[in-house]
Amino acid sequence: METIQYKTQGTCCKMMYVQVDNDVVVDAEFLGGCGGNLQGIKSLIKGMKIEDVIAKLKGIDCGGKGTSCPDQLATCLVEYSKQKANI
Repeated sequence: METIQYKTQGTCCKMMYVQVDNDVVVDAEFLGGCGGNLQGIKSLIKGMKIEDVIAKLKGIDCGGKGTSCPDQLATCLVEYSKQKANI
């Protein structure tokens, strides 16, 4: 199991910690942001394949910011997948 640490950009949540195992999200923790919404996201993504999380969350916008906590989570997982592919 690996824990991804990701510093977000443009969101109220400032840091994400995502645990993955065999390309499946095991758990996630968020520092900052809307507690209820992020607890809901955490509950929904547990057990999902990384590619499915990316497909569902990529491009979600919050208040015209051009990103959101879900979008930043998808970006985190995209970057992780790219790094893993280059190893």
